[in-house]
Amino acid sequence: MGEQTSGPVLVLGGRSEIGLEVARRLASGRVVILAARRADALGPEVEQVRAAGASAVHTVEFDADDTAIHARLLEKIVAEHGSIGTAVLAFGVLGDQARAEQDPAHAVAVVHTDFVAQVSVLTTLATVLRAQGSGQIVVFSSIAGVRVRRANYVYGSAKAGLDGFASGLGDALHGTGVQLLLVRPGFVIGRMTTGMDPAPMSSTPDQVAEAVVRGLRKGATRVAVPGRLAVMFFVMRLLPQSIWRRMPR
Repeated sequence: MGEQTSGPVLVLGGRSEIGLEVARRLASGRVVILAARRADALGPEVEQVRAAGASAVHTVEFDADDTAIHARLLEKIVAEHGSIGTAVLAFGVLGDQARAEQDPAHAVAVVHTDFVAQVSVLTTLATVLRAQGSGQIVVFSSIAGVRVRRANYVYGSAKAGLDGFASGLGDALHGTGVQLLLVRPGFVIGRMTTGMDPAPMSSTPDQVAEAVVRGLRKGATRVAVPGRLAVMFFVMRLLPQSIWRRMPR
């Protein structure tokens, strides 16, 4: 399966740096829909995608945490813009690990956005695209979810759950005409990690987006960013727990 040449590009999390970079690379001649909170304030993002060659750019109000609206929103998008070509799930929060260890409500909020809301969107999207018999879904896991570290176990556990769910969903979609690409980046230097020291083998939103587009074109189901992280994932699983619990973020 290659890259979709028609059908709207839907970015759920329309302010995401990575999501916008993916949209820019897929935009040429296509309709792009940016979904986010305060959709009426997405002017700069709309201009970025329009300048990349989109035939039209639309915005739609989207609150990822409001799972009750997900099905209605996607139905409305399909009714107004036609079958979805590529859907990019680019929303998420890093959260505050120290606060989450003391504040159950904050811990639940992080897991709700990074796992529960993703499960809701993915399940709804899979139903819609399976009925179409075509389409692409991009899901962002993380190195944090490959083996959960003490230093960021709340965020990491949400990503671990998402990774497992997306892996299983991808298998369930095999043979349906729908491609699910599960992306596992390492530390990404961007707005979400401002003020944090970059980890080894860090990447930028540009680099992640390039890997995503290559993966879509190849019909891939998994991609690590950078690619050499795939070896590190294997090593991470072998480290003794006594060493692992001391690993930094």
